Amino acid sequence: MRELVAQSWDHLQELLFSGAWNEAIQRYRSPFVFRGLSNSAFDLKTSLMRMGGQYGQLEKHLLRNFKKYGHDSFQSDDSIWHWLTMAQHHGLPTRLLDWTYSPFVGMHFATADIDHSGLDGVIWKVNYHESYRQLPKVLKDCLDREGGNVFTVDMLDSLVLDLNAFEQLHDDEFFVFFEPPAIDARIVNQHGLFSITSNPTLTMDAVLSQVECERIIVPSAIKWEIRDKLDQANITERVLFPGLQGLSKWLKRHYNPRQ
Repeated sequence: MRELVAQSWDHLQELLFSGAWNEAIQRYRSPFVFRGLSNSAFDLKTSLMRMGGQYGQLEKHLLRNFKKYGHDSFQSDDSIWHWLTMAQHHGLPTRLLDWTYSPFVGMHFATADIDHSGLDGVIWKVNYHESYRQLPKVLKDCLDREGGNVFTVDMLDSLVLDLNAFEQLHDDEFFVFFEPPAIDARIVNQHGLFSITSNPTLTMDAVLSQVECERIIVPSAIKWEIRDKLDQANITERVLFPGLQGLSKWLKRHYNPRQ
């Protein structure tokens, strides 16, 4: 894994868009996904891991009760992948991590927390095309049939009915990228997808060595410039989190004096 340091707004864009040219089709079609964090010391722990304690054993209890008490709120089938998506989307601790196809959305999450404006941020850049190499055969065969690089909820549901079966697909550790259904504007606007590891205690940091991956450091010295230019480009909480909550978060940050 390489670690690179952005020297400026222009240099950061150069680093994020590097590798996007696809010679075969003569188009810019990036094979990378991104995850921005406001503090470069943060790792890729899931919300489930951050619970602490025996979190791996709590996963099934959290999901079972989410389904039990939440079924009236959603138009959902029995797919574990749909329920995981809904749980992550609504703040339940899960083993999922949020990623985005958009470098600018990655920049937003690396710079949005003004309480961390004095700290270096980081944007993880991962080649999701290469994630194919470490998949179990049954998952590889599914992608081959579909001619894709990322799973959908329906594709996973056709192969694996629950997380126990998912974990038993391969003796080795692995991870999967999958796209959630467009359940609301937030997922659409963030151009988002999820990663999931083959067991709840496995961090993405541990398995990303199997694919092309970079950590791009966003120095605190250039955070405010990036933040202001993203606001001008309309990459804000008001757009990425549609509704009054997102609007309020944007206004609070936008009018907060620089410290």
